[in-house]
Amino acid sequence: MFSVSNLSCSRGSKRLFSGVSFALQPGHWLHLEGDNGVGKTSLLRLACGLSAVEDGEIQWQGQPVLNNIDEFRANLAYLGHQLALKEDLTPLENLQFDAAISGQSLSLADAKLALSKLGLKGREHLPVRVLSQGQKRRTALGRLLLSSAKLWILDEPFVALDTAAQKVLTEVLNEHLNRQGMVLLTSHQAVSLAGQGQAYRLTA
Repeated sequence: MFSVSNLSCSRGSKRLFSGVSFALQPGHWLHLEGDNGVGKTSLLRLACGLSAVEDGEIQWQGQPVLNNIDEFRANLAYLGHQLALKEDLTPLENLQFDAAISGQSLSLADAKLALSKLGLKGREHLPVRVLSQGQKRRTALGRLLLSSAKLWILDEPFVALDTAAQKVLTEVLNEHLNRQGMVLLTSHQAVSLAGQGQAYRLTA
């Protein structure tokens, strides 16, 4: 289980949000909603451990994540606004590079299959810098298809994707949920996924 309790966040002298609490069980997903500027991305970064918690607590499997940060990170896949792609590398090379950093083995065939499923067949060997924004996002999403992490935290994963790619991503998310994975995501679009879902509206 993943949970946050009484989480608060400020930017300078401005309080973005306070008292945020929710929990995710295996097979469950949560759609984080809210107007621009209310702190959705900040909340996701806190949830991932990328920003320091001011007030409140984040738990993984019933224990504070700081008690076993390595296990938590091993079970976390995060995709933010910044796609963290190396522009001079190809989509294939980016996936292989990410796997190597994570200490995971990744076959060329599996990497090609992931990119093909996301509509990048024929573009696997092009430098990322020549791809469209949607194709770059598909490359980053390829990490999810190859991930064994139980918790996926995704910041606007559907942005810059055409209808076909949105459908593929929905299928990928549903497969993860059906395997008892968990998903926390933001989206300005309506979200309908498999498993047990809920919406949490963040307000200032």
